[in-house]
Amino acid sequence: MNYLDTINTFVREQLYPLEPLLLQEGFDAVEPRLEALRQEVKALGLWTPHLPPDFGGMGLPLRDFAQVSEALGRSPLGHYTFNCAAPDIGNMELLHAHGTAEQQARWLRPLAAGEIRSCFAMTEPEHAGSNPVWMSTTARREGDEYVIDGHKWFTTAADGAAFAVVMAVTDAENPKAHRRASQIIVPLATPGFTLVRNISLMGERGSGWLSHGEVRFDGCRVPVSNRIGAEGAGFALAQERLGPGRIHHCMRWIGICERAFDLMCRYAVDRELGPGRPIAGQQVVQHWIADSRADIDAARLLVLDAAAKIDTVGAAAARVEISTIKFFVANVLQRVLDRAIQVHGGLGVTDDTLLAFWWRHERAARIYDGADEVHKDVVARHVLRGYGFDTRRTV
Repeated sequence: MNYLDTINTFVREQLYPLEPLLLQEGFDAVEPRLEALRQEVKALGLWTPHLPPDFGGMGLPLRDFAQVSEALGRSPLGHYTFNCAAPDIGNMELLHAHGTAEQQARWLRPLAAGEIRSCFAMTEPEHAGSNPVWMSTTARREGDEYVIDGHKWFTTAADGAAFAVVMAVTDAENPKAHRRASQIIVPLATPGFTLVRNISLMGERGSGWLSHGEVRFDGCRVPVSNRIGAEGAGFALAQERLGPGRIHHCMRWIGICERAFDLMCRYAVDRELGPGRPIAGQQVVQHWIADSRADIDAARLLVLDAAAKIDTVGAAAARVEISTIKFFVANVLQRVLDRAIQVHGGLGVTDDTLLAFWWRHERAARIYDGADEVHKDVVARHVLRGYGFDTRRTV
């Protein structure tokens, strides 16, 4: 995989130098410089590695893309520069698999070309995000249009996006809760759409692609032809979207871990407690390094195994593996970042390194795309069924 060497070199030589500007002035300051680099990525033939060549991509299977995602995850600018950042990547995969020819021409192709950005609006502040069938946003059908009303938040990258894929209830009376919602494309220029604010996360509001919007849909009218898939298929599409998406996230987290690990080791060797007494000589630091190395290596193998299973039998059949990596890798990420910050001391909580940035942005890894506790339930119930336990029983 010579392309992995090229990607690693590009990230190290082209993106690392831009990170101080990102930390000090935010995404808006660095975005113009990234546009030129995105053209270089295209020229190298490394653009949108997850999409097939007829959409301008590399056509990598999920297991191979997972390794690319790790390489790109070493910089917070990596996935955006290669046009495979969330939420765009999930929307591209969704539209490629289920979009009509018209939807692909209008939305997927410019998204794949990097000409526009998108967002995904599902989570609502009024309801627990861990219950994806409980939502108040509705899409009422009037003739050939849907009229959408609702309130969403953590709509990542809504700031500057061209369109949102919105989860909305289209059949509130359906006795099957998983068949009540649909996914509908809403251009953000539609009257009635409002970006209320970019939510401040641990003191950072963010902008553009690095933002999480609170949004409202007040009587937004869109054609019924904007619906993705069948009416009532919203939950099923969301689950299909989130399976590979969790592979993407987990391998990105491993890339973050590797970068944090490298920063930790370098600082431990260079920083001295006193003359001739580097931090690396402390046994507790050596144990943190050993634990982190083992954690990262174990996490990578788990994720690559899950990716291979998805490639072979599909995301639905790999549900337990996907849940396992989601909570396991999120916790590895938190432990490695915490150790790296501790080794750096006061420097670790400043924005002179990436560690505090990642701590702010990635603590949510244990929450989004299903909280740890939800995924642990999935794994435990699967295990207990093998012992004859009725998993419908509760304490």
